[in-house]
Amino acid sequence: QVQLVESGGGSVQSGGSLRLSCVRSGYTGRMDCMAWFRQAPGKEREGVAVIGRDGSTSYEDSVKGRFTISQDNAKNTLYLQMNSLKPEDTAMYYCASVRYCSYGYYPFAVTEYTYWGQGTQVTVSS
Repeated sequence: QVQLVESGGGSVQSGGSLRLSCVRSGYTGRMDCMAWFRQAPGKEREGVAVIGRDGSTSYEDSVKGRFTISQDNAKNTLYLQMNSLKPEDTAMYYCASVRYCSYGYYPFAVTEYTYWGQGTQVTVSS
């Protein structure tokens, strides 16, 4: 059974930075696609960053240039470096993974992912 555990959330002022981590346990083999999603109160969960089968990345427009997704396969850990944070980035952040996805495909839909963490809260004040 795959378990994903996020950490690194917190409260920061606008312009600040946070680094989220997601440690995977249980199945530690390859996951073709991994992603970070977020969900603000009253809003749908949305994908913000995806790392694909070949290690390439893709980002939702509002976070491009500010967020960086990366992974350390030796540590089974996914990261999200978030810089220049804005109040509108306030949300619960979730990591997600799926064992199989195609090369060059970067899924941003919730339904594309099989495994989910419990989330870590990020709050950005103005």
